Amino acid sequence: MTDAPLEHLVPLPTPAAPLSERADVVIIGGGIMGTSVAFHLAEAGVRDIAILERDTVGSGSSAKPLGGVRATFSDPGNIVLGQRSLDAFEGFDARFRTDIGLRQVGYLFLARTPEEAAALEASAELQNRMGGDTRPIDARAATELNPYLDQDAIVAASFSPRDGYARPARVVAAYRAAAEALGATTCEHTEVLGIAPGTSTVHDVHTNRGSVGTDTIVIAAGAWSRRIGAMVGVDLPVEPLRRAIGVTRPLRPAPPVIPFTLDLSTTLYVHGCDDDRLLVGISHPEQAVGFGREFGYDWVPAFDRAAAVIAPTLVGLTLTGGWAGLYEDTPDHNALIGRARDVEGVLYATGFSGHGFLQGPAVGELVRDLHLGRDSFLDPAPFSTERFRDQDTRITELHII
Repeated sequence: MTDAPLEHLVPLPTPAAPLSERADVVIIGGGIMGTSVAFHLAEAGVRDIAILERDTVGSGSSAKPLGGVRATFSDPGNIVLGQRSLDAFEGFDARFRTDIGLRQVGYLFLARTPEEAAALEASAELQNRMGGDTRPIDARAATELNPYLDQDAIVAASFSPRDGYARPARVVAAYRAAAEALGATTCEHTEVLGIAPGTSTVHDVHTNRGSVGTDTIVIAAGAWSRRIGAMVGVDLPVEPLRRAIGVTRPLRPAPPVIPFTLDLSTTLYVHGCDDDRLLVGISHPEQAVGFGREFGYDWVPAFDRAAAVIAPTLVGLTLTGGWAGLYEDTPDHNALIGRARDVEGVLYATGFSGHGFLQGPAVGELVRDLHLGRDSFLDPAPFSTERFRDQDTRITELHII
């Protein structure tokens, strides 16, 4: 008698690469952070690198269709990370011989109160003092850049023409290929189950495919980083929060090229893409913390209410698709980058709260330098988890919504 096949059986994928017994560096997480760190370490001569990814490389937050790239921030550290990454994105095609779809359409931030206008002006002044190109503009200039906006609802705005967007999947694939060409190993469908002290290494990382010993772990697991940190006794205060992007049908007449547009008051955002569609979204205030990544329309009423104020022609748009992913939120919505103070051989790069892609190239360099124990282009101390021991050292950032 032949057994009938089981219904609804989920087949397990066959891992593409064997799991080594030992690695000099184990990177947990195969998104933009993990692959950027791997490439920059490998480029610096670190050869025995293993990237462990529970799914497939780039399938988490780095899987979004378009990723904003910008240096428009109000915190000096974020500005430096953004500017250095913009340099990398601008030279990416030539360096890696791949088209990452970089489109520098600019970023447009909107202020609807005098207080917001003053804050935008101050941040623009700081960005320009640090070598940026951010232009305070009035409401009329803002509507010329984005004709969907209601001029009467805007007090002031800022425009950064060098900013724009690229395609995260292409960037991650390029970093992965370059790292592997230099000797790194990528282990997909490899879930970390626990981390224990090693016998001949500092850490033994236990996975569903066996264990790998290493002296250095880099935690770059995005929204899952807190779980990984707890395995080695490192508190990484990261919470997962679902965010959704809606995609409209092709519009007629076709929309003009518009910048990434973000309203500080309502957190509504809208921008174009390459096929006459708009991508729209909002920071939904009622979204509960959790790991769910299913796409839904529960945020659309909040978007329509905000659009009725700032861009009435966007109310009631027909959406033909969308994407949902996880923000990796920290208490001050800024990144965690550093070396664990009380646990040997643990580095972390996580908690980017929606702007990890745009800072990924620079953070890869920064983590490389932390591992090698050398000075870098930026002191990472302000991004350390230690800042949460004292409320006065938290990072205040205007341009994260």
